[in-house]
Amino acid sequence: MGRGLKEKVISGRCVFGDTDYLSCMHYIPHLSKDRKLKKLIEAGMPHQLKKRKNICTYLCASIMSQQLSTKVADVIYKRFIALYGGKEPAPQQILDTPSETLRGIGLSNAKVSYVKNVAQFEIEFGMDAKKLAKMSNEEVIEYLVVIKGVGRWTVEMLLMFALGREDVFAVDDLGIQNAMVELYKLDSGDKKQLKADMLRLSKKWSPYRTYACVHLWRWKDNAPVVKAKRPKEKIK
Repeated sequence: MGRGLKEKVISGRCVFGDTDYLSCMHYIPHLSKDRKLKKLIEAGMPHQLKKRKNICTYLCASIMSQQLSTKVADVIYKRFIALYGGKEPAPQQILDTPSETLRGIGLSNAKVSYVKNVAQFEIEFGMDAKKLAKMSNEEVIEYLVVIKGVGRWTVEMLLMFALGREDVFAVDDLGIQNAMVELYKLDSGDKKQLKADMLRLSKKWSPYRTYACVHLWRWKDNAPVVKAKRPKEKIK
């Protein structure tokens, strides 16, 4: 997912001795009712979702990381922050930054435009955490996908890893699809039917589907990071 769309598992883990350890395990009894998912959970560590305050910067970073490796995305994000003295910029600062300067840190013309779209939307309509906290998941998605350059999957990742929403299911995510095809022996030939089967199975995970996604990503990638492969999004 890159910075903003890739959550390092270690940063989200609860460790022994942490006073919040037990609170991280609250979702486990419910998800463990699914025997197959239970095995994945038992093989790993509990996950703790985090909330971020600067949603605008998070969304900009998410756009920057699209279709890039984690390493490259991190380099570009560091260059971006360096433009503003090492601090997260205000939306107006982003708009005031010449497009040539943003292209100079490694952003494509499209991404420069998308990042500025996010900043402009923040100024005109707002997207602070308190405002979004009053909305349901679907309302947040509908609210933000009007920004050109932001698709449903990007907002779903924001819901999970910036707003800390516990019940988000990324049915279009290729990593989740591949994991569920393998774990539940689903037929991947018919994409429409596959998504219907995934949604049917995921209903029993509610209200903790975000954690189910995290454990599926961990299991499928077998790596110390959660990688959500970005699907092709319909950009308005």
